Amino acid sequence: MTQWNAHRALYEQEGFSVEIGILGGGIAGLSVALALRKQGYSPRVYERRAAPATMGAGVTLWPNASFVLEELGLLQDIAAIGGRPLTMRRQDDAGNALGGLDIGLLDRTMGYPTHTVLRRHLQEVLLDHAARARIPVEFGHQAVAIELDAHGRAVAQFDNGTSIRPDLPIGADGRMNSVARKFVAGDNAPIYQGFVNWIGVAQSQHALVDDGAILDYWGTGERFGCVPVRPDLVYWAAAQARPASQAIPSADMRGDIEDLFAGWPEPVADIIRATPANAIRLIAVHDLEPLQTWSRANVLLVGDAAHAPLPTSGQGACQALEDAWHLVRCLDSAGGGLDDVFQAFSRIRAPKTARLAEQGRGFARGLFATDPESCRIRNERAKASNPARDVQLLAAGWAQGLPMPAGSEGMPAQTGGFDSLYRIE
Repeated sequence: MTQWNAHRALYEQEGFSVEIGILGGGIAGLSVALALRKQGYSPRVYERRAAPATMGAGVTLWPNASFVLEELGLLQDIAAIGGRPLTMRRQDDAGNALGGLDIGLLDRTMGYPTHTVLRRHLQEVLLDHAARARIPVEFGHQAVAIELDAHGRAVAQFDNGTSIRPDLPIGADGRMNSVARKFVAGDNAPIYQGFVNWIGVAQSQHALVDDGAILDYWGTGERFGCVPVRPDLVYWAAAQARPASQAIPSADMRGDIEDLFAGWPEPVADIIRATPANAIRLIAVHDLEPLQTWSRANVLLVGDAAHAPLPTSGQGACQALEDAWHLVRCLDSAGGGLDDVFQAFSRIRAPKTARLAEQGRGFARGLFATDPESCRIRNERAKASNPARDVQLLAAGWAQGLPMPAGSEGMPAQTGGFDSLYRIE
């Protein structure tokens, strides 16, 4: 029995349980809580918002995420509310084809399906399963500080005047204002990466898209991507390269988007018009530099607090789910106390998440280039890519560290996904 599990067993023998407090009730925090509960732990989640989050657009759950969802017993519920895309098609802003991705082949290669889901619906599934598992989720608990007590144990303080001192505090409080990350890493501020995203959800009484394909349109310094959950329900992101001084919302964001993407291929205009103007949100897109360590004292970081990639990585939610799967295995198998658990966890997770973050940056550099010649070269490379090889590269990269198929033999996981197609040299 490991030292950590011996400690846990002694607590349980004496009528106590190991206290695990999770700061953050988003995808990372709730999936970690569910994974811990399945292994017999009793986590408690503390969420800064006063009620379940309804913000955000949607999430594409690639096969590596579906593997974890199946392990957690959630995949059937996700399939019932989500979409099932089989292809992704790329075009330029004039409608010329730039290739795409055979998602059906990717799913078959990795052995699990891809699903598209509204973020609020995914949150509802996670909260529903947390309630079934009797995991307490305390809303209205904004962490404002973490300090060490006289025994070197972390104490998390909330803005409502309460505090907690669990055996294992887990920081899952996001990328932008993470109190847990500040405690672990000090000054490690989010980095603006030179572009903004407008996000929204379009719904109509008629079909907005012809089929279930993900559509990705590339311009010069602009991009529009739309992801159907159903033909009449589509989440989308419109993006533009902008200096930080201009990365602020305007009074008429839908009008701005309609003007910016006027003349782009259908169904871009229909999707924008089918989105309530008051539901469109502007995000100045930031990511984080990879950390040397994800823990301090008895505090561990997970999800965006530990490794927040750009949305161009396509893997933010997927990697949060992978954290949950790996953490419980580290807790059950590490050969010592929490220090050994933390070292094992970061040794497994840090290389993959750092690689994906860099790939997201590489993709963004090419995607939001403002030089027409660079964009022409980018588009030609995309058109010339080998679709079967693209699938194998993605499968190898995304399956790394998981017991699932990883593409063809000889395709090393570290090669990654599409980043080489978009790099402008």
